[in-house]
Amino acid sequence: MKRLPLLPLLITTLCLAASARAAPAAGTTGADLDLRISYYSKVVTPEGVSREARYEETMLRRAGHVWTARVLPAGAEKHHEHAAKPTNQAAGRVAAEHKHFNHVVLPRHVALENGQARVEFVDVRAKELIAIPPAEFGNVGFDGSWDHAYYLLDSTRLKAMPLSARVSTVAGARWREREDKGLFERVLWDDKRQIPLVIESGDKAATFFNRVDLTVQAGTSGALPWQRLKGYAQKEYSDFLD
Repeated sequence: MKRLPLLPLLITTLCLAASARAAPAAGTTGADLDLRISYYSKVVTPEGVSREARYEETMLRRAGHVWTARVLPAGAEKHHEHAAKPTNQAAGRVAAEHKHFNHVVLPRHVALENGQARVEFVDVRAKELIAIPPAEFGNVGFDGSWDHAYYLLDSTRLKAMPLSARVSTVAGARWREREDKGLFERVLWDDKRQIPLVIESGDKAATFFNRVDLTVQAGTSGALPWQRLKGYAQKEYSDFLD
C-alpha cells in the first residue's frame, strides 16, 4: 500500500482541526469573561428621518451563568425614584402593594439548569429576586436561548456563516459574513475566547444598521454577583402585573 507523504497529511489534519474550531460547538463552554458591551442602531424612515440609539451594558460570563447590567447615567437612580414617587397617601398605599417593574434598568441573571435557561432580575435596592417564567420571557426581552445569552449570537448560525476576506486586526479573531437579498450580517469572532468582538447587521440600502462592540475587561475578584444574593426576597413576575 502506498503511503501518503507525512507533511501534506499533517497540513490537511491541521486545516480540518482549525475549521472545526472556527465556531462554538453545541455544549461547549467558552472562557470566563468580564465584558463591556456597546450597542448602536440607526434607522432611516421613508420620510428621511434618521433615528439613532446607543447604550452600554456590562456582562459577566461564567460556566452556567450570565449576568448583564445596563450602564446608567449618573443620577438615573434618583430619576426612577422620583418617577415612581406617589403624589398622595392613597397612591402611596397602592404603590406599596404594586410596584413598577422595569426590567431594563435591573441586572439580569441567566442560569443554565438541566439544559434550560432560568431567568431572574435583581432589584439590589429592594433586595428582591424577580423570577421570570418561560411564558413571559418575551415580555422582558429574552428569547429563551442559552446560546444567545452566553455567546450573544446563535452559534449554529455562526458556524454556517462563511469566512470573510475582510482583514482582522485582532490576533486569533476572524471575520465571518453573510449577505442575502440585500441584507447582511458580519461577525468578528474570537476563537480563543469564544466570543464575538463585533456584530454588524443591516441592509445594503442603508435604511437600518446595527452594531455591537465587545471589550474584554479585567476579571472580577471576590464573590460574583449571583453569589451575593443570600437573604433576598423571592418574587414572581406576576406580582408586578396589573
